[in-house]
Amino acid sequence: MFTSIASPEAFDAFIAQHGAALIYFGGADCGVCQVLRPKVEALLEQRFPQLAAALVEAPEQPEIAGQQRVFTLPTVVIYFDGHELLRKVRNFTPTELAEELERPYGLYFG
Repeated sequence: MFTSIASPEAFDAFIAQHGAALIYFGGADCGVCQVLRPKVEALLEQRFPQLAAALVEAPEQPEIAGQQRVFTLPTVVIYFDGHELLRKVRNFTPTELAEELERPYGLYFG
């Protein structure tokens, strides 16, 4: 479900190409990331299917993480029309993410 992003150029292109996008910053050595990622994927499939989703492995892509001010994992950043709308860092649940995303998603795709 997540598109893998491996360069700053690919990141910029993904945001430009998709009007609404979720970027999941995680890492292979991050236990919280590994537990939360499948839950976020399931949430997107069930409730927000039109939201484009991408994965940035932050330890492997420090330039992207730095440019996006991501210093803690996991971090989820939501973009609408190329602008950051929502950022959730480390201690959040899929339910919290859904509650905060529901209104802007409905307005954008409604």
